[in-house]
Amino acid sequence: MTIDDRSQVPSARRVVVKVGSSSISGDNAGQIAPLVDALAEAHGRDTQVILVSSGAIATGIPYLALDGRPTDLATQQAAAAVGQNVLIYRYQDSLDRYGIVAGQVLLTAGDMENPTHRTNAKRAMERLLALRILPIVNENDTVATHEIRFGDNDRLAALVALLVDADLLVLLSDVDALYTKPPQEPGAQKIEHVAYDDGLENVEIGSTGLSGVGTGGALTKVSAARQAAEQGTAVIFTATTLVSEALRGEQVGTWFAPAQDSIRTA
Repeated sequence: MTIDDRSQVPSARRVVVKVGSSSISGDNAGQIAPLVDALAEAHGRDTQVILVSSGAIATGIPYLALDGRPTDLATQQAAAAVGQNVLIYRYQDSLDRYGIVAGQVLLTAGDMENPTHRTNAKRAMERLLALRILPIVNENDTVATHEIRFGDNDRLAALVALLVDADLLVLLSDVDALYTKPPQEPGAQKIEHVAYDDGLENVEIGSTGLSGVGTGGALTKVSAARQAAEQGTAVIFTATTLVSEALRGEQVGTWFAPAQDSIRTA
């Protein structure tokens, strides 16, 4: 089915939720529990939920006694190797409260471009969902290279949503919605609805986030939202703290309407 109105969100068959590094690492690691609460609520009404989670490198940094995000590839891979383990433990520890089991899925850009790897990833996630397992997807930073990587998990989330034919993609951020200009600037106005053919010509979109921890920003989220919406998947862009409201279909964030000529009937 295609979700073309917020009122239909609670009845979505399959939802992909993407959360960024800044929302679930460092001082914000405590946001994992309320995020899991929201995912579990959707899971409890038989919605199939896939979480695309950044944060492996950011989570691993303190364990490597580093002062900030490493710039060299080898240290990034080392931080990811440590951080991914800790991150999945934290998610599973929180999911245990609901009796939900997580399944880890690590992908590279090459996997999504290779037809065989892509088919294998889709088959694995379809089986996990059929078994009522909650897939947690991240870029495989330990083997990804600078030349072959998604660049940000917003793009990965859009590709996953298309891969599994998700009805809805929820892109979480450290801001509550898309604005006409960076929200910290005077005169910035919240945009509640973006039509599938809206070019957003009068919108000033920044390319980086506010925290300095992640790699994405409003620009990557708008690009990902457009990619998904063009293929018939509705998109909500909002703050991580508003994920429960978003998954209930409440009026939060920015709604990207799906393209009408791509609407799915099943």
